[in-house]
Amino acid sequence: MNIYQQRRNQFLASIEQDAVVILVGNTEKVRNKNILFPFRQDHDFYYLTGYAEPDAVAVLRPNSDQPFVMFNQPKDEFQEVWFAARAGQQGAIEQYGADAAFDIAALHQELPRLLGHRKHIYLSDEQGRFHEHIFHWLDGQRKQAKFDEPKIFKQLHSALPYIQQKRRVKDEHEIALIRQAVDASVVAHQAVMRATKPGITENELAALFMQQASVFGCQDVGYPSIVAAGNNACCLHYSQNTARLKDGELLLIDAGADYQYYTADITRTYPVNGQFSTPQKELYQVVLNALEAGISKVKPGASWGDIYPAAMRELAIGLHDLKVIDASVDEIFEKSLFQQYSLHKTGHWLGLDVHDVGSYHDEHGQWVELEKNMIFTIEPGLYFPESCMNVQKHFRGMGIRLEDDILVTDTGHENLSISLPRTISQIETFMQT
Repeated sequence: MNIYQQRRNQFLASIEQDAVVILVGNTEKVRNKNILFPFRQDHDFYYLTGYAEPDAVAVLRPNSDQPFVMFNQPKDEFQEVWFAARAGQQGAIEQYGADAAFDIAALHQELPRLLGHRKHIYLSDEQGRFHEHIFHWLDGQRKQAKFDEPKIFKQLHSALPYIQQKRRVKDEHEIALIRQAVDASVVAHQAVMRATKPGITENELAALFMQQASVFGCQDVGYPSIVAAGNNACCLHYSQNTARLKDGELLLIDAGADYQYYTADITRTYPVNGQFSTPQKELYQVVLNALEAGISKVKPGASWGDIYPAAMRELAIGLHDLKVIDASVDEIFEKSLFQQYSLHKTGHWLGLDVHDVGSYHDEHGQWVELEKNMIFTIEPGLYFPESCMNVQKHFRGMGIRLEDDILVTDTGHENLSISLPRTISQIETFMQT
């Protein structure tokens, strides 16, 4: 628990010493009748506590003899026989480092005491569990104080700017977890690549990905796996995974394993039959060139805004050379004519969330500078649905996206997912052996 205590200490050192931080965890959600969805803790709550049970609230107070107070579910033998084990209040102290712990049912009774005369209240409550109570908490001391006692006009702040900006740069503990998620994903992608053939279904491949990732201790995926054959790949967040693969199609698979709350996010596109056709090769190489151009820009001190133009310049060259767009490379690039076939940006932060939190701009509105231990994806793509009459017939029904997970290092970058085949020759050789 040392890493979580360090994060809490850093947070508390950065705010007013008469502050209170209230972190609200998630509750369980009903899937249908008495069946619940698998529980997932609020990521900002988890980042500062490491606590993954439902229905908990953490209260942090700088300059206090009890800087970390937990409210959580009590031990309950009956409930634990039927459902999951609980840490209880003793476990919150012994296992999670709380200085004091109370039954969650005592929150409204105990919280006013913890707020006391402290003036600044920082709240993280993404699900709005206590939005209707917060102003009662803020005004409680002032309204209950006698006429000749001090009245504290408390100020409400969001805790999220600090937490989520901090999450943008990973510590060594987080990097190790992401590496494990990426390694699991690479092996799972390789298994899917080997199993891909005409006649198999997208859903079978999605299930195979999860099965292979589970060997590495992954209990989930970071997002619904996209296993999209043929024209399905032109839907950016396709997740039905119901189609049967056909000979001559491309398969786009965008999938990442989740390891102890941290996720990978890798995309590969390859031929169902293991052999690229000439049009598929031509279009694929354009996207691969864009990916490599984007990655080449990554180093400490570079701008986040350098990556997208580098990748899009390569797409512009390819769209010109393949005569998809009748304009010069400069015109395609400067007028963003490529956007009709490349609908999304070229990456995002990666961590607890697949689209991890943290601003891409600094306080002046400029693109942030890349720092050591930032991790993000780079993922250019081109999409030509069957209904697109603006492109040559042999390109229609193709969606190609390539995505790698990139770590900023001391002097440059490390491609964490580089071992997964991605060049044309690598893919064809791998699929035929």
